[in-house]
Amino acid sequence: MYKLPDDIKKSYESLKVPMIIIEPLASGDFELLAISDGFLDFHTLSREELYGKFSEREKEIFFERTHPEEKDKLRAISLDFLEKKTDYDITFRVRMDDGYHLINSIGYWQTMEDGTDLAFLVYHDVQKHENMFVEIANKYKLFQRDEFYVDALTNLPNINYINKNGDNKIQEIVARGKNPVVIYLDIDSMQSYNRRYELKRGDELLILVANILTAEFPHGIVARVFSDHFAVIDAYLSDEETVKKIESVNSKLKSRAFGITTGLNVGIYVGNKNDSLKECIDHSVRANKLVGEDLNKYYRFYTAEDDSLYNHQRYIIENFYTAMDNNWIKVFYQCFLRIETGNGMGFEALARWVDPEKGTINPDDFMPALEKYHLMHEMDLYMFETVCKEIKRRYDEGLPLLPVSINFSRQDFDYIDVIEEINKIYDKYDISQYGIDKSYFIIEITEQGLAKATDKFYEQLRKIRENGYKLWVDDFGSGYSSLNVFSSFDIDLIKFDMSLLINLDAHNGANRVILKGMIDIAHELGIHTLCEGMETEEQKEFLLSAGCELGQGFFYHKPESLDTILERHHKAIPIPKWESEKERQTLDNIW
Repeated sequence: MYKLPDDIKKSYESLKVPMIIIEPLASGDFELLAISDGFLDFHTLSREELYGKFSEREKEIFFERTHPEEKDKLRAISLDFLEKKTDYDITFRVRMDDGYHLINSIGYWQTMEDGTDLAFLVYHDVQKHENMFVEIANKYKLFQRDEFYVDALTNLPNINYINKNGDNKIQEIVARGKNPVVIYLDIDSMQSYNRRYELKRGDELLILVANILTAEFPHGIVARVFSDHFAVIDAYLSDEETVKKIESVNSKLKSRAFGITTGLNVGIYVGNKNDSLKECIDHSVRANKLVGEDLNKYYRFYTAEDDSLYNHQRYIIENFYTAMDNNWIKVFYQCFLRIETGNGMGFEALARWVDPEKGTINPDDFMPALEKYHLMHEMDLYMFETVCKEIKRRYDEGLPLLPVSINFSRQDFDYIDVIEEINKIYDKYDISQYGIDKSYFIIEITEQGLAKATDKFYEQLRKIRENGYKLWVDDFGSGYSSLNVFSSFDIDLIKFDMSLLINLDAHNGANRVILKGMIDIAHELGIHTLCEGMETEEQKEFLLSAGCELGQGFFYHKPESLDTILERHHKAIPIPKWESEKERQTLDNIW
């Protein structure tokens, strides 16, 4: 155990700056080696209460006055720092005599002469110093600013300042023999954050972003362009250095923000001496707009191909409502096979965009654009309503009314009350008159969506089943898989991703063992199973032997519109054999 020399220890103890020195012990406990007078005043504690080895109870003394909503985060980051798992630079609220104060704490490691590593933690009452600074500034009129060029909330330059001075900044960078880099950033799911934590917290998040960006790019122009959008104009050093700074900004934002934020979307354009401000901004904005939904890829460098991709996405967004109004977006049905009987037991509703100008637009092209611009809830409700609307045609033509599954994005649950909206549509078409109830409709949620779920999301999932609809988990095994999905909430069925079946014999048949094991687990828990990607008789036979109840794939049925199904039906062209309603009800009861 390390011992500070008495004279050095006394010097640390006499400091008015709130500070403590800690030695981690091999046992996993910690020893407090020095506590400043400033820290004792800060916490209104005595040294006798703190010195010595911490027990779990004594550790909690440090968190007693922390705001309840931030206590767990502070505790986790503090312990990770003392175990050298993370840096320590965190802002949190502490209860003082006059209410909660915003505190910033920074930690660093110091290696002593004998090789012992000690942790030094320093605390700053940000609110106290800020209030004092504002008081002095107001008293002596230190700052006279032109509000036309300054954002009132963050005190950053605004878009007017960028338009006036941006070209000059770029020319200055070029004159120094460097290329400019323009970085365009926005906060991911800002509307969702505002709804969850209210607008005051949203404003605090914007201020936090402004402060972090200013600290990370001290020699560049950092501006708030509008809403939650920011821009940086700086000298380009390298791709690696640019990414390093962006990752630092994103990491600090996530750790210091109130509550939970998924961070930033970032577009980057590396310019040259001939580029104007407008070109640089336009290119960085396009790169920003093309950032995908993968949380591990929140930044993108502009490339020449981005122009055509951006224009394609723009066409999708600008024509989306027209496509729905004119039925360019159609429901294609793909039937599920009940493997044991060989008959169809239900359909998945799949979106197909048949455009009069562009022809057929692949879902892989239009779905990401709708996700990016937060329009998936419009698409998913449109699909649900189209399925409801087409039930009458199926009923009138004498087709068995097999259940239909409709995909809903996790994003939907942030923008609408899903259960309220689908209940309205169900009532609008008076579905019960056709002899079916809400259990006819299956709501599919991807496992990737569950990985980003909130408590509000889980609450809506619970209501889906309470209202009588079925709930299935889609794409299980596509790369995000966790067995926690079996225990997190109640579901009716799990759909295994086609990659498991397509690569059935890879790695000495590992997927055979994995699929069989997961099917057994699901059945043990009373959860039904379906596997996608069934394209061969061999795959079907494997699923049958593994106990999987349903299969979906081209081996049994390719997606087709209701018009095509009815045309084949009227012309007596063979169509997949489907269960009758009586057969379905009998088998559902056995299920």
